[in-house]
Amino acid sequence: MKSRIRLLKNKIAKTGNVISGLLPTRWLLLLIPLLMATGCKKVTEQTGTIRVCPAVLSTDPANGAINVITNKKISVTFTVTMDSASINETTFLVYQGNNPVFGVITYSGNTATFTPSVNLTANTVYTATITTGVRDPYKSALPVNYVWSFNTGAVPAVVSTDPVNGATDVVFSKLITATFSTVMDPSTINAASFTITQGGLVIPGTISYSGMVATFTPISPLTPKTVYTGTITTASKDAAGNAMAVNYNWSFATGVIPAVIATDPVNTATNILLSKVVTATFNKLMNPLTITGTTFLLKQGPILIPGVVTYTGTTATFTPTGLLTPNTVYTGTITAGVKDTAGNILPLDYVWSFTTGNAPVVISTDPVNGAVNVPLNKILAANFSTTMASSSINATTFLLKQGTNAIAGTVSYSGTTAMFTPSAALNSNTVYTATITTGAKDPSGNPLSANYTWSFTTTGSLPTVISTDPANGATNVVLNKIIAANFSSAMNAATINLLNFTVFQGAIQVTGTYNYTGTTATFTPSVLLIANTLYTGTITTGVKDVNGNAIATNYVWTFTTAPIPVIVPPVLGSAAIFGAFGGNAGITNQGINTVINGSIGTTAASTLVTGFHDGTTGDVYTETPLNVGLVSGRIYTAPPAPGSATSAAIATLGLSDANIAYLSISPASKPGGIDPGAGELGGLTLPPGIYKSASGTFNISNGNLTLDAQGNPGAIWIFQTAAGLTVGIAGPAGARSVLMINGGVPNNVYWYVGSAATINGAGGGIMSGNIIAYSGVTFSTPGNVVQTVLNGRAISLIASVTMVNTTINVPH
Repeated sequence: MKSRIRLLKNKIAKTGNVISGLLPTRWLLLLIPLLMATGCKKVTEQTGTIRVCPAVLSTDPANGAINVITNKKISVTFTVTMDSASINETTFLVYQGNNPVFGVITYSGNTATFTPSVNLTANTVYTATITTGVRDPYKSALPVNYVWSFNTGAVPAVVSTDPVNGATDVVFSKLITATFSTVMDPSTINAASFTITQGGLVIPGTISYSGMVATFTPISPLTPKTVYTGTITTASKDAAGNAMAVNYNWSFATGVIPAVIATDPVNTATNILLSKVVTATFNKLMNPLTITGTTFLLKQGPILIPGVVTYTGTTATFTPTGLLTPNTVYTGTITAGVKDTAGNILPLDYVWSFTTGNAPVVISTDPVNGAVNVPLNKILAANFSTTMASSSINATTFLLKQGTNAIAGTVSYSGTTAMFTPSAALNSNTVYTATITTGAKDPSGNPLSANYTWSFTTTGSLPTVISTDPANGATNVVLNKIIAANFSSAMNAATINLLNFTVFQGAIQVTGTYNYTGTTATFTPSVLLIANTLYTGTITTGVKDVNGNAIATNYVWTFTTAPIPVIVPPVLGSAAIFGAFGGNAGITNQGINTVINGSIGTTAASTLVTGFHDGTTGDVYTETPLNVGLVSGRIYTAPPAPGSATSAAIATLGLSDANIAYLSISPASKPGGIDPGAGELGGLTLPPGIYKSASGTFNISNGNLTLDAQGNPGAIWIFQTAAGLTVGIAGPAGARSVLMINGGVPNNVYWYVGSAATINGAGGGIMSGNIIAYSGVTFSTPGNVVQTVLNGRAISLIASVTMVNTTINVPH
């Protein structure tokens, strides 16, 4: 038996079988009986015949191999030539866990090869098996399945770049690097696999590789404010031959060239504070380590100024150790040694200069030195040549004395002005001395060169209000009252205004105009005061005399207006039926659209009534195609026909009653009339009452006149003018109206006109009331087509009434 084993060992050695090298002898002793039992081929030796089975001689990758490349072809070499038909997908298996790997199997010589359909997965364990289904040409099978495993390596990848993807403000001299996940094959890191492009242009440079880092060194500096793209291609492979899975691309942008964009002070600035902190602002963040006392310099001529340099944000600051010298030129320099955070260097020195200003001085005071008649409530002021440090303007540096006695007060500062407000009124007729000490400094710490002192003399007593008109508590004050206040001394007219001289009716301020003459201030209300109403007048402490002294306290008084007068309405008698009455002179119409809603009359002959026809009888009074007027009532005239003695008698009685009414509304019968607008009624709103023109004429030209009945339908207005009444102005927009509001009716309005009345000579407008004029009434002028309206009556005592395209509505 021993001789047969020895014979088998020798035979294996002769055939190149390495089983004895792979297995210890003790395992071989166990294997021999198994081989003896299988159908392995027989080998005859001197000592006898044994069976020899095929075996796996080697594998690639070897069992337990690591970092296997992902495109690896897996091969098995047998100890003997095998039957190629038995080497197939059922006998040569590759698995990743439980998942089969598919591929193509070939056989050549003693070696079977498995080529995966796709690359293996990186960092993954694979298991390969040669089953007992493989046989040699003698049909001898592999005694047991041969199983081995191996591990693929990681696919190399770019793990970082410098600059990183999306980086900005990259330095122009940048060395561009890419760091890999593993050691790479240096021969694959070259100009074909590592490129830098700008747009479609390839940037020339040199490439080196060390450790796991590839470096691209541009031949020339990069261009500012430019986007570049880096690419590492799949041609780059690791030391095991693994290629990158995909191209790696990244981009970055270079920054701008650092520059100084502003300085403080600016170049050539003058009058700079002596304590000025000098700054230089850059267009981008700078490297603070490069902003130092050697790169930020301040000089006066060739002399270097000592100071401290700091940097924050984008601003470098130079703080001189001491104050600068007045009226001196200084030069600031930022040298080319400064760099931005990316390392880009300022290309040239940046140089600028400025000039310091003077020490502060007091340039004026109020009151001025030697002033007299200074108000007792005077607030002192001192104006400086420059802005001062407000903290240095206080009660220890701004002093006021009367002799040796210090005057108490508060000190404030604004702009370039310091103010001293005495705690109490100054004494009258007294000399005071004010002082600004050298403790007052500008923001640089520059003090006045010497104390500044001045003096002044106060005035006499404070002004007072000695009387008012109306007096305090007055009653029955007329509605057009001009309100006055009399002072103890001459006042500053500019202080007499709506803020300091007010008149209120409850919470409502009365508007008006102000005047000041001598020692009297007057207030003329814009509208009439309201009847039977309490008013409050106030003169405030804002009112000052010519020396600036204000009254000590507000002066307040009240008064009450008179009630609305009770007016007995005039009686028109038989004149009430007439819309127009032409005295003894007739009535004329010169338009085709004149309508009288009532009667007309005259004591003159019928021939003096022209341009009308009687709407009741149909009688025509000298009408032409251009002069047509309808009278809806009757026309009363003296003969000839269609006038008659009967109609003449009615006209005569009407004229008599009109005279009586005229006299009843005259100033002699109705005294006490006021003139609220100095003869101009336009734009006013008037309550019921009696109104008399002081000048002898009334005009309504500045706007419409509004009559406010204040809810009383029986309210009566009487307007008295010794001469004329004129309503409206020239021009197409010149018509004016008399409007009734809050219950007022035209029948209760009476116009006493001492001579003639002209109503809207340009045509248009609405007139209200009963016009009784001594010497005639005229409506519109020939050629006007715009209708003029009178809600009332137009009665002339001794002259004619003339109208053009006029409508008269007789009230009832």
